[in-house]
Amino acid sequence: MRIGLVAFLFFISSVPALAQREPDRIFMKNIRTVKFHQFGDPVSYPIISLTGNDKLELHFDDMDGDVKYYYYTLEMRNADWSAVQMSYFDYVKGFTQQRINNYKLSSAMLSRYTHYQATMFDKNLMPFKSGNYVLKVFVNGDTSKLAFTRRVLVVDPRFGVAAQVQQPFSQQYFRSHHRLLVQVGTNGFDIRYPQQQVKLFILQNYRWDNALSNIQPTYLKQDRMEFVNEQQMLFPAVKEWRWANLRSFRLLGDRISGQKNTDSSYAVQVQEEKPRTSLSYFYFNDMNGMYFIETVERINPLWEAEYGNVHFTFIPPGGSPFRNRELYLVGEMTGYGNNEGAKLVFNTEKKVYETDLKLKQGYYDYIYALKDPRGGPFETEQTEGNSWETENRYLILIYFRELGGRYDQLLGINMVNSVFNRPK
Repeated sequence: MRIGLVAFLFFISSVPALAQREPDRIFMKNIRTVKFHQFGDPVSYPIISLTGNDKLELHFDDMDGDVKYYYYTLEMRNADWSAVQMSYFDYVKGFTQQRINNYKLSSAMLSRYTHYQATMFDKNLMPFKSGNYVLKVFVNGDTSKLAFTRRVLVVDPRFGVAAQVQQPFSQQYFRSHHRLLVQVGTNGFDIRYPQQQVKLFILQNYRWDNALSNIQPTYLKQDRMEFVNEQQMLFPAVKEWRWANLRSFRLLGDRISGQKNTDSSYAVQVQEEKPRTSLSYFYFNDMNGMYFIETVERINPLWEAEYGNVHFTFIPPGGSPFRNRELYLVGEMTGYGNNEGAKLVFNTEKKVYETDLKLKQGYYDYIYALKDPRGGPFETEQTEGNSWETENRYLILIYFRELGGRYDQLLGINMVNSVFNRPK
């Protein structure tokens, strides 16, 4: 037990610094198609409640096609994802790591990989405090070999959270943005310094790269707080997400312009795309940036679906590259711009942006976004445009820290929709 604890503490201190700053990362090139979600719902976010029996599913593929010993552990974080000043056993019951025992070699015709899956959490490894956690998966029992990380939210729903999506009052944002209003019920809590003790985070379509934070309450009452800041609580609405139907590599799916299949590989061409800034808004049912694995040719897509090389092409205005900006594919399939291949490269001969992604058969949502190479958020004004009518999901998270406390508790959560949760 002592040896295991020493090894685990060494693991915590030796993982890459990048994992400390950005929890959703893939560190090994052989890892593909990481899906971590609520049990039975592949387009949900990994959230569990301390008061329920919620389960999470983890799925990923190892493209080496052999058998390795993968393990996972948890690390607690504060509301801003900085490390907490607590030992592991202050927030987790059970062992320091758990092996992933469920795996299966692929039975696809051309693609060779090993599919791993796990259902969590259980008595062997279970968080017992609410807050932010990072799931860390490492290989072959070697804690220095980090395969990937994923965020987890553990909530103790003791705050009541009500929220609404409204159209902004400002003429500048009236037709292009969503405005959020949040009310938090704090009955029974002694909150003496709400500006320091309570933190509000708002996520648009489960994205952390453009999450709103550091928002101060506008009104304070004895048993509730209200956040109604017109300037801070705004999101560009963007438009409905683009999509690619890759459920078949033999028949052309939606928005697929061509395929070149050989005896050893599949190559798929997504139709050439242009900016949508000048196009009128058009509603269609999307998955708000997420994807699910499915194939129409085999029974079980988890280990029977094929992988293909998928080519994306974007035609910029005038055939010229964007000035002082880099173009990215943004969506769950690229880790929201973080994964290899997310950045498109400008082809000077064809005068288009291009990139290739190795994707498993399924249905994928994405958008194109620009980013300053020196840093900053993704921008969609020149690639997608923004429309108030767009359907988006907003996840409201309320954190609370007791006076003298060592970590941020996640005590309030709510999900609202810009179409269904707006005033009539």
